[in-house]
Amino acid sequence: MKSLFTSAEIRGIVFDLDATLYVCDRFAAEIQNASVTYIAGLKRLTPAEAGELVASTRQMLTEESGTVQTISAVCRELGGSVQELHRFFERTLRPEAFLVRDERVIRMLERLAERYSLYIYTNNNRVLTARIVNYLGLDGVMRGIFAIDDAWRPKPDEEMVGRILEQIGLVPNEALFVGDRYDVDLRVPEQLGCPVYLSRNLEQLLRLEELLIFSPF
Repeated sequence: MKSLFTSAEIRGIVFDLDATLYVCDRFAAEIQNASVTYIAGLKRLTPAEAGELVASTRQMLTEESGTVQTISAVCRELGGSVQELHRFFERTLRPEAFLVRDERVIRMLERLAERYSLYIYTNNNRVLTARIVNYLGLDGVMRGIFAIDDAWRPKPDEEMVGRILEQIGLVPNEALFVGDRYDVDLRVPEQLGCPVYLSRNLEQLLRLEELLIFSPF
């Protein structure tokens, strides 16, 4: 991945949500545990057996494709429904029990919102996304949210990226995509001509503002 652009070209920023605008290993583990519980019920397995099946299936799909695979892909491979998986997430996940609001992120996004239109594009569903965004205090800076249940086309998906660009009214070089997983969040936008920024922790996220000011990078 090599990002070559100047901030003068950028008019909008499209952020991934989970592990990008916040990082919480405990909540990530809860999402993984919920996925395993759903597969255990689907396959009538013990949680331990389902955990092994999910891990081995993800590894198989990753080896076959050469790219990191999402839980949505694993769910479909095992005969599950992504829609049912997310309904299970809505019923069982409690992000408020794990997440902590970070004022540094809020202030940075508020400053960026003065210069750019900000959006979220996530493989999470809209109900949980709204709860997370509101709890973290990010709702006031986002122009729009694109969630998995808008079209049930999980990342990575070229058609969805094209739809997003059309809806936000930007051509590829005007839309910066920010995410923590290159294969999932950034590969497709970059292939379509969008600038991308890989952010794997909050320090890298908070550096984005400086990099935009002093770009190219």
